[in-house]
Order: sequence, then structure tokens, then C-alpha cells
Amino acid sequence: MLADKEARGMGAAETGSEHIFLGLVAVDCFSSVGVTLQKARNAVELVCGTPHKRAATEKMDWGEDAKGVYQAALAESQAMGHSYVRQEHILLGLLSHGSANWKKISKRMRLRSERLREEAILQLGGAQDLEAPKSRVMSAMAGDVKGGSKGVTTQGVDELCRDLCQYAREGKIDPVVGRNKEINHVIQILGRRQKCNPILLGEAGVGKTAIAEGLARVIEQGATPQGSPLPDFLKGKRLMQLDVPLLLAGAKERGELETRVTRILSEVKEAGNIILMIDEIHTLVGSGSVGRGGLGMGGLDIANLFKPALARGELRCIGATTLAEHRAYIEKDKALARRFQPVIVDEPSEVHALSILLGLQASYEQHHRCIYTEEALRAAVVLSERYIADRLLPDKAIDVLDEAGSRSRIDGHLGRKQQQGQCDPEAAAGACEELRQVIEAKDVAATEGHFEEAALLRSRELELKTKLSGPAAEGALLPVVDIAEIEAVVAKWTGIPVEKVTQDEAQKLLKLEVALHANVIGQHNAVSAVTRAMRRAHTGVRDPKRPIASFLFCGPTGVGKTELTKVMADQCFGSRDSIVRLDMSEYMERHTVSKLIGAPPGYAGFGDGGKLTEPVRRRPFSIVLLDEIEKAHPDVFNILLQVLEDGQLTDSQGKTVSFKNTVIVMTSNVGSNAIAKGTGSIGFQLDVDADRKDYKRISNLVKEELKVYFRPEMLNRVDEIVVFEPLNMSDLDKVADILLDETSARLAPRGVSFRLTPALRREVLRHGHDPAYGARPLRRSIALLVEDPLADAILRGRLAEGDAAVLDMEGEGGRVVVRAPGEATSEACEGPISDVVAYPGIVVEATVEV
Repeated sequence: MLADKEARGMGAAETGSEHIFLGLVAVDCFSSVGVTLQKARNAVELVCGTPHKRAATEKMDWGEDAKGVYQAALAESQAMGHSYVRQEHILLGLLSHGSANWKKISKRMRLRSERLREEAILQLGGAQDLEAPKSRVMSAMAGDVKGGSKGVTTQGVDELCRDLCQYAREGKIDPVVGRNKEINHVIQILGRRQKCNPILLGEAGVGKTAIAEGLARVIEQGATPQGSPLPDFLKGKRLMQLDVPLLLAGAKERGELETRVTRILSEVKEAGNIILMIDEIHTLVGSGSVGRGGLGMGGLDIANLFKPALARGELRCIGATTLAEHRAYIEKDKALARRFQPVIVDEPSEVHALSILLGLQASYEQHHRCIYTEEALRAAVVLSERYIADRLLPDKAIDVLDEAGSRSRIDGHLGRKQQQGQCDPEAAAGACEELRQVIEAKDVAATEGHFEEAALLRSRELELKTKLSGPAAEGALLPVVDIAEIEAVVAKWTGIPVEKVTQDEAQKLLKLEVALHANVIGQHNAVSAVTRAMRRAHTGVRDPKRPIASFLFCGPTGVGKTELTKVMADQCFGSRDSIVRLDMSEYMERHTVSKLIGAPPGYAGFGDGGKLTEPVRRRPFSIVLLDEIEKAHPDVFNILLQVLEDGQLTDSQGKTVSFKNTVIVMTSNVGSNAIAKGTGSIGFQLDVDADRKDYKRISNLVKEELKVYFRPEMLNRVDEIVVFEPLNMSDLDKVADILLDETSARLAPRGVSFRLTPALRREVLRHGHDPAYGARPLRRSIALLVEDPLADAILRGRLAEGDAAVLDMEGEGGRVVVRAPGEATSEACEGPISDVVAYPGIVVEATVEV
């Protein structure tokens, strides 16, 4: 042994702890702190004296201090559940039972014992408590270990698991609300003779771990969720949650991980009163695999070590994982999958989620020292469900509530700093504690059927909340979290402007028609039809399982179909970006239909999600715009039938995507031929003076032609077939105002404004009028006759910040001239411009030929 060699080299009579130190230095145990073997020998010589020569063959005896170090190393190994002693164990023994000489050497070399201990434990896998290492070692040496119901050792379980029953006993677990059905199902499976192992399956955030914690509360309370006595097979049980990362940490030697698992299984079997809970149980599959191991390769992994105990009923185990991970890992191992009984944990409804938040209200109020209003709880559920699409209830609603409480607590603290003396922290703490006790007593009284007592406690609860959350002048102690706080948190998370989040549905509907008419010109009938459908949907009349509304927009190009959709998105969904747009000309072939729901297994792109299902799954509160629907393959309509009728669609990975919070908008140019036949015109070029009177006749003609392209079951599922009318000159004049306002807004940062003379305005309308293309040529006309001259003037430096230009037509050639307001024009400029006459006499020579 290296320690004996060092002792012999120093001429010592026996091997001591200082020689063990030199042996550990020789194997690089102290390299992390910069200790070399030569430095260590020098320090030992200074403390213990110079070496004396001894016979090379003389055997070395171990001194009492060296024996103590080795016994402490054995105790360290046992305490960690190891069946071997490594150099790190010996280092831990040296740190706790070294001799006086070792302590002098350590002090001389400025070695930090705590740092060395942490590094040694890290190398061994972190299985020992860093805060109380000495008491653990002494306890293990004395044989004082915690046992189960039969007095057996469960030290390995205690080190690698956390006792959920103890957490419930100490009040560290939040109440579990509305999961009685799942908890009862788990209890029934645990009562089986064999394969008594439930596995909780559900998406992340739905409350799988909370169900296990709820079972721990049931065991501690001694009664089932219905109030009946606890079954005998659960009495006295300990629900222990296995820490899988801690189990795997540091197991680098072959056999270490298997030793830990075998020890845990042996202790659970001998104790007989332990139920093991393994969260993220899929991580066990493939862990610790050797040889040709790994998923699907037949290697030995720790999941295989659990199988015999699970099958024989020697181990009661509760697993938890997501459906996707269960399918990817557990289901592929048939032998493992059949040993577990699935318990599906679905996402709760909004009503159910609200009841969960009401159950957690007291805990979060106590933590944040605030008061939550019931309206705030309801808003947390509704707004998180509406705007936070990539997470599930109740997790996202709880997180919104938690952050709103933290925000309120910080703001309240700043307010108290500004108003010293108005709030007594001790009084707030006392009142908050009393409120917590009153709420707990009220819940107990209601559960036991003492309703009169519960009513009195409810009155006291309201009094305390009034005292804690009233106005400052009345002695308020705690801040109030109301709807505004919840809305601010949701707006910050999603990036949606807070004013869009704060508007309630009634206000949005009242303003909807006005906003649509202001942005969509000349489509009174279309706007009215859309508004009627949206109001009908939001007043509870519609089927809640179907989409909010579905529309089929028909009409010529450039009349406002897409613009109406964008305004609807802005007014109803908070942003113009809340549109899932699909160009159906990309789905003309039969094989392209699969892109909507995702490629099937085995094909390229499987797992990427569908072009329709994935955006809606991530952002369910949006408008789905299917442009030029008549160009799609007929198989697309089969998919849309399910969406329009049932409000849901299943993608290629088996995920069900809900469309109940979407508005389906389909656009089409179908109807051109029917209108041409009915009016004697070409396409949609109708008599612009009579087209309003003919709207009903036009609609009937369009609907007749739609029957040629679409099956009756498709048309019957659409809420409104909206026919858009051609635009006349009066409509184009209003559209021009909107487009010119947009140009003016883009110039506002430069401080430049402009006006058009009536002559130029007439020329813009004339140049941009084409009944076959609607309002789109008008945009090009404004770009040519307005924006180009302004851009040329700005580049030439003739327009500076604060200038107000007047654009005019000049001469027979139709030149556009940019003038200052004081210059003569061919006609008076429309509107007052006296407020923008800042630099008279400036003439900008920017012209364009028309």
C-alpha cells in the first residue's frame, strides 16, 4: 500500500494518518487544490521530523489513528450504500478522523476540509448530506439507522428518496383539488394482489405529480377523498419519491448503479411499508445499459431490475410520464409496459381549473402576502387559456397567478418604502396567519358537514380580507391582486398589447362593426353578416364544440376580403398577426393533403407537425385563413368537414388539436361566371350605380355556382357565405384616404406632411380605377403620383423637418409638382392648411410625367 511505502520511507514506527495523506496525494486525490507529492512530503517532515532508514523488508503496522481513518472510510461507504471502499471514502475518513499530526499538516498547507469533502462526495455520486456529514458517519458506525415497519434498514431509500407523507405531515404539499377520480383509481390499482403499479399518463403541466402528492395527503389524513376510512393496505405506508438524477449521479464504475438499485429494491421488500413513486419513469429505460445495451438493443438497464419485483407484487410503484414518452420508451418494452396499469390524467376544463386555483388561493396569499380577488382567479384561467397556447391548464394559470402575486408583493413593498409608517409588518403577518387558520378551519368544517360553523368562519374570512385589502386610509395591510395585475402578466408573457387583453368580449363586439366599417370600404352587407355571426358566437348561442364562426368570402379581387380578415384578427384576437394563412393553391395534388396534418410515419418530415394543425395547436386563439379554397384538392374538404362540424382535428402523431377558439375564413373567386350571365357584364364588372340594389340577386347567383364546386355537406357547415361587392368611385375615394393616411404616417418620423389638390386627387383616382382589379391599382397609383415625387424631393434636400408640402397637377402634360403651401396651385387644396404653412416660397422641382 502507498501509505505503508511512505511510512517506511520516512522511517516511521507505524503507519499513521499522515502517511495515508501522502498515499492519497500519490494517487492525485489532492491535485484539485494544487498539492504535489513533494510539497506534501516537505510538510510532513516539518511536522513529524526527518525520516530514518529502515529495512526494506520490514513489515509496517498500522497505528490507532490510521485504523480509525479506515473504519471511518468503511462507515462512509456503508452510509452511501456502497459495497466497496475507494480512495474518496478514505479521504472522507481522513477528514473526519485524522490525527493531531494530520490536522497540523492540513493547517500548514491551508487545506479546506469542506471543499475536499464536497469534491470527494461529488466523485462518489453525491449520496451523502453535505450539511451534516459527521453525524451521518457516526450514526452509521453506531448502527443507528432508520428502519421500516419491521425494524429493517432503509437507509438507501432514505438517501435517494423524499418522503411525501412527511412533507404532507409538515404542510409542505399544496392541497389537491378536483382529482378525486384519479386518486381513487390509483388506490384501486395499489390494492391489487399482483401488478399493483399505476402509471400516471398526461401532458406536461396537467397535474400528474400533484396526484401522487394528493395520495400522500390521503395516507396522512387516514381517509379517502370521499371521507371513507383508509383501506388497510395503505395504513402506515410511506410514499417515497425516487430521485432518479441522484440515483444515476456518479455511478461511473461498472456495477455501482445496479448495486444502488438492488439495495433499494431489497430495502423496500424487507420494509413492507414503502410505496415507491418514480416521476419521469421513462428515464429508467436504457439507463445504465452495458455491452450492446441501449433502447431496443437488449442490453441490461436498471428498468430490467425492477421487472421481477413489479410482477410479483413485492414492489408497489407509482410511475408518471407523458403520453409521448410512454409511447417512445415504455410501450416498446412490452414486458415492462404490462406491469403497469395506465391512469390517464386529462387537462382540466376551465371550471375545474378555477376550482383548483380556489384551493391553492390561501397558500399563494400566505406566500406573497397579498389578497387575490375571485375575479383575478377567473381571469388567470380564462386569459391563460386564450393567449398562452403552448402550455396546459392548470399549470399555466397557476404560474400567471404566482407571478402576479410576486409583482404585487414587489410593488407593495416599494409603496411601503415610500409611505413609511402606514403599514405594520407584524400586524400584517399576524392577520395573514389568522386568515390562513380560518380558511383551513372553514374547509374542515365544510368537509365534516358542520355548515353553520363553516358559515361563521366564512364571515370571519371576509372580515379579515377586508381588513387586509381595504383602502390605505382604512388601515390596509396587504396589496390586492385584481384583474389588472393578471392582464399585465399575460400581456408581458405573450407580447400582446395590454389594452387588447383588457377589453372584455362585450366591448369588443360593440366596437367590432364600427372598426370593420372604418377599415373595409363599400362592403356594408359583408360587414353586417360577419358581425352578426361573431355576436351570435360570443353570446353562448353557438355550439361550444364548433369553431367560433366559419365564413366563405366570395367576390372579385381587391375588394377587401383579406383586409376584413386582418381587421377581424386585430379586433377579436388582439393582433393582425393572429392569422394562420394557407394558400390552397399549394394543395391542388392529392399527396399534398397530408401536409395539413403532418407526414405519416416513415415519410420525410414526420414529427414536424402539420401546416394546419401545428400553428393552431401553438396558437389556438386565432383566425385560420384558407385562401382560394376552390383550388384545393377535394380531399382537403374531407378534412375541413371534421374541423367545421366537431371543432377538432387529429394530426399524424395522434395529437388532437382543438379549433373551438378559431374563426375559419375561406376565400374564393367562384361566382364570376354566374354574375356575368346575370348582368351581361364580364366577370364582376357590374353597373356600379345599380350594384347595391342587385346585391341579393348577385348573392343568389354566386351561391348557385358555389354548389358546382363544393358539396352540399361542405356549404351547410359554413356559418355565413359572404358575397363582396365591386367598388365604385365613391368607395375608391374613401380607400384613397386610408392609403394616403398610411403614407402620411410613414413620413411622420421625418416631420414632413403633405396635401393633395383636387386636380391631383382626381388624377390619382382615375389612374387607379380598374373595376376588374378592385382597389389594388389605387395603391400603385398613389405610389407613382404621390410617393415617388415626395421621395425625390426628400433625397434632393428640398424638404426638411417641419415642411408641409402641397402636391399639384400642372399643365397639359400632367406633371406632378411638389410645392410649398404658399405657392399658387391649379385649384385650392382640400382642407385647411394654414397650420402647416411654415416655409413659404420653397418650391421643390420634383416632377413626374403621367
